[in-house]
Amino acid sequence: MNPIPWGAVYAGGVQLGAYALERTGEAERERLLRDCSTNVDNLAAGRWETLLSSALVVEEPMPLPYALLLVAVLGYAEYAYGAWWTAAVFLFGHAAATLLVYGALRGTADRRTRRAVDVGTSYGFNTVLGALTSALPRGAVRTAARVGLLVLAAAPVVRRGRTFTDAGHLAALGVGIGVSLTLDCLSGAKHQKIT
Repeated sequence: MNPIPWGAVYAGGVQLGAYALERTGEAERERLLRDCSTNVDNLAAGRWETLLSSALVVEEPMPLPYALLLVAVLGYAEYAYGAWWTAAVFLFGHAAATLLVYGALRGTADRRTRRAVDVGTSYGFNTVLGALTSALPRGAVRTAARVGLLVLAAAPVVRRGRTFTDAGHLAALGVGIGVSLTLDCLSGAKHQKIT
């Protein structure tokens, strides 16, 4: 077992960065958020480094319940599969969901949406959460968890007033469940289970 809880280190670093960002001037804060954002304009201009930088910055400090849930999900993923696996799934899901949203918005988004600030931990979080469904007991429990999570993520997408971030959360969760289905096929019952 890894002695360093990397998920907690990551979440703490992001949270401390958010507090520091609050103390900067408004113009500097806005510039930094826009530079790190995976919005349509940045990606269309070839600023692919934002696929990483956007996962390291949040617009404002994370609410405590979300921050604790992020630490719990990442922590369990590290326990069950290891730190490298957790980081790879997190970053893969963050990038994949971002690129899916970018592909959908690239030709249709208005100027405001193209320039919107798009940073945060939620795409990676949703991907790891979806991937962790493979750690649940096989059968009805695992299936119910997958369906339940997809229904919860789809609800904001079908309501009036939805945002592209809502679609990104659903895409990220779908990527994570895809990872979990792959784990089911590759490893059978060999990986850690939630008991």
